[in-house]
Amino acid sequence: MLKITSLNIIYKIGIQLASLIVPIVGLFNKKIKKGVKGRNKTLNYLNRNIKKGDSVFWFHCASLGEYEQGLPVFKSLKESYPDAKIILSFLSPSGYEIRKENPITPHVVYIPLDTPKNVRSFLKIMSPKLVIFIKYEIWPNYLNALKNHPAKVYLVSALFRPKQIYFRSQIKYFSKILWGFDHIFTQNLDSKKLLESIGYKSVTVSKDTRFDRVSNQLEKNNVLPIIEKFKGSNLCLVAGSTWSEDIEIMWQMINRSQKKLKFIIAPHKIDNEEISILRKKLGKKAELYSNKELVNIENKQILIIDCIGILTKLYSYADIAYVGGGMGKSGLHNTLEAAVFSVPIIIGRNYSKFPEAIELINNGGMVSVNDAISFESTVNKYVQDKEYREKSGKSNKAFVDLNKGASSKIIKKIKADLKD
Repeated sequence: MLKITSLNIIYKIGIQLASLIVPIVGLFNKKIKKGVKGRNKTLNYLNRNIKKGDSVFWFHCASLGEYEQGLPVFKSLKESYPDAKIILSFLSPSGYEIRKENPITPHVVYIPLDTPKNVRSFLKIMSPKLVIFIKYEIWPNYLNALKNHPAKVYLVSALFRPKQIYFRSQIKYFSKILWGFDHIFTQNLDSKKLLESIGYKSVTVSKDTRFDRVSNQLEKNNVLPIIEKFKGSNLCLVAGSTWSEDIEIMWQMINRSQKKLKFIIAPHKIDNEEISILRKKLGKKAELYSNKELVNIENKQILIIDCIGILTKLYSYADIAYVGGGMGKSGLHNTLEAAVFSVPIIIGRNYSKFPEAIELINNGGMVSVNDAISFESTVNKYVQDKEYREKSGKSNKAFVDLNKGASSKIIKKIKADLKD
């Protein structure tokens, strides 16, 4: 069994090496380079914008998905504590770039890498009163340092599995890191039981805050005039957050499809190269959403969304949804965004790490496909059988409604703790 002190040293050496290697890798990768540049600016930005005596709330997310997951909690805390100065941090440029302008705070930064020096400087400047990490964000040096700070520290919408390093009896170091949280809110009972199996007791099963987040979308204006004109009275399949592996099982069927079924494709990546590849596969029947000279859009059968920020609204126009990420190893995207609109959902084959997908499939509202043949047959069944299509969609909406309420449970606990 490795001693905790030995693993602590190994981790610190590893993160120090990462701080040296990442900038070099950034020379050859635009996304990593953005993160390196952004992190270099974080401490100076905080020094300029945090004053002595500020009551600081620090909310941290890995990327955009975690931000959306935490948003109902963030919004409620902002409303309850209007005088707090909120610092929102991201690990990934994909989260930072999209949400550097957001309804929570103007103060958005990259989290410095988890080196002891960075951690000391970061926490010294902020001296946070409240810290919230989302889902998988568990950083050893930050959490160990926060034990010596007066801040209340929470992990929200956590999801644990038996094979994770925290539950390996041979490696005690990583399980002890979890004690840096004052309280952990888990998505399910299995996660709570895993925490209790290693002696961590300050845990509540709150379910997943994403159910609250997607439910709020129904209260917004989801109208997109171009999409209304494009769809008309036709059935429409919206494929959201697709990767190349998803497109590979879809494009031939889409090209063969008759005009009674229209397709909206919103790829996860919208750089010029990806959009160009997609257009070549889909041919002349496809049009770009960004085309400012769109004419006769109602006569087009395929619309490619080459912008960000409208996917949740697009699902409101779907009669069938395909949610991407499950055909490859990138990870299944948020199926609840489509489910809340009473839409039947198709996903790829890799979904075992997503409990909501398992339940949606078991409830009959979602189908997992393995290849182009099963994708086409599933779409055809939804198109041809209106009763089956509508029943599947209603099942998905009922599942979302049943699981709402995580945010209020979390907020109640945090408010009570902050009064102490």
